[in-house]
Amino acid sequence: MIRTTNLTFRYQKDSPLLTFPDLECPAKDQMLLLGESGCGKTTLLHLLCGMLQPTQGSVHVRGLSLGEMTEADRDTFRGRNVGIVFQNSHFLQSLTVLENIAMPAFLQGVSFDKREGFYLLEQLGIAHKAHDRPRDLSIGEQQRAGIARALIHRPALVLADEPTSALDDSSTEAVLALLERQAEAADATLVIVTHDQRLKNRYKNRFVLTNQAQSK
Repeated sequence: MIRTTNLTFRYQKDSPLLTFPDLECPAKDQMLLLGESGCGKTTLLHLLCGMLQPTQGSVHVRGLSLGEMTEADRDTFRGRNVGIVFQNSHFLQSLTVLENIAMPAFLQGVSFDKREGFYLLEQLGIAHKAHDRPRDLSIGEQQRAGIARALIHRPALVLADEPTSALDDSSTEAVLALLERQAEAADATLVIVTHDQRLKNRYKNRFVLTNQAQSK
């Protein structure tokens, strides 16, 4: 499903060079990328979905090289194949929760099945919030809505950025169980990027990222 080789990234010409280990995660598997602040976790997540392009190296998703696609093709590929659970939800506050969940379909120009949206919200325990504005949801409810938005188009790859940050143990377990269960239901590969040491033994397929930034 996902494979990286000799991956490096530099934001600007005089910025430190970030280097990343070679990663491989089979389809429908789960992978943990664990590292402290400053090691480039979010940068790596953006490289994995094609939001950033590497300075060197390659990223393959579903057997296709993201670097060989045009920017427009990467946007289309990401919209159809990747679901992202952001650390900050980035909802449109003028829209309802259900309308926010419909955004991936809207951006791809495809129809949105409200019944499927309600069903997914029901599975996540927030169907009663479908017509509320995101600002009226609790932090936990916003996280669940973010999971729904990432999974509504049944992506092949789900990327979760710090999904358990600032959560207590009980809430952490609940959010992880939701992610895992919903990803499995969608036959999706799940990649979690986090600094949360509580997750270090949860997944067999895991990589510890270190701060390997090099000056020019």
